Amino acid sequence: MMISAAGFETLHQTVSMSSRELAGLTGISHGEVKRLVRSLEASRRLSQPLRATDYPRPDGISQEYQLNKRDSLTVIARLSPAYTPAVLDRWHEREMQHDLPDFTNPAVAARAWAQEYERRQALENRLAVIAPKADFFDRYVVVDEAMGFRQVCKLLKVKEADFRQFLLERQIMYRLSGVLTPHRQHLEAGRFELRRGTGENSHAFSQARFTIKGVKWVAGLWAAHMAQEQKGAAA
Repeated sequence: MMISAAGFETLHQTVSMSSRELAGLTGISHGEVKRLVRSLEASRRLSQPLRATDYPRPDGISQEYQLNKRDSLTVIARLSPAYTPAVLDRWHEREMQHDLPDFTNPAVAARAWAQEYERRQALENRLAVIAPKADFFDRYVVVDEAMGFRQVCKLLKVKEADFRQFLLERQIMYRLSGVLTPHRQHLEAGRFELRRGTGENSHAFSQARFTIKGVKWVAGLWAAHMAQEQKGAAA
């Protein structure tokens, strides 16, 4: 059965991808994905109000967020741009399951193709900014050992103050007695390691270092952040 032109226009709004699905695609915890989604909504980076739905878990009922295509790509750009192709493939499969307009009607067909062309152009422009930066870190940045905060700053060619603020705002790290410390979920995800030792006067200390996995992960986040900054400056 064919849908109307109005139905085609709302296709990208009615079809959704859940925050739980994004978590499964990236290997990032669902709780972390939801926190990022809420943060993006609070900063008005999402195109639609959050829509929460319930799903069953062994220990009860939990909630997930339903996102349209634009918003799911905004989330993945912040989480890990390297997974953008996987999300696009999933969207393509999902959209192909929906019927298209009646293309025997020239007026309906013209409107439908024009809207789809504009949507794809906007998406391609967006990805053109993000993808090369994310691809750089996946293909050319060779990291063979854990790195400290200052080493990562040099690798990314970023000022320490800017990168420190970036880590704090995204709840990747927090200050503990004046020392940058990774949040527990990032330690458990293997993005950091803690090296403990004893300094002068037998003072015990711990230093957080980005693991090889953590360096590439945060490099992707930083690349997406810089792409957003450049886009905002150009607007």
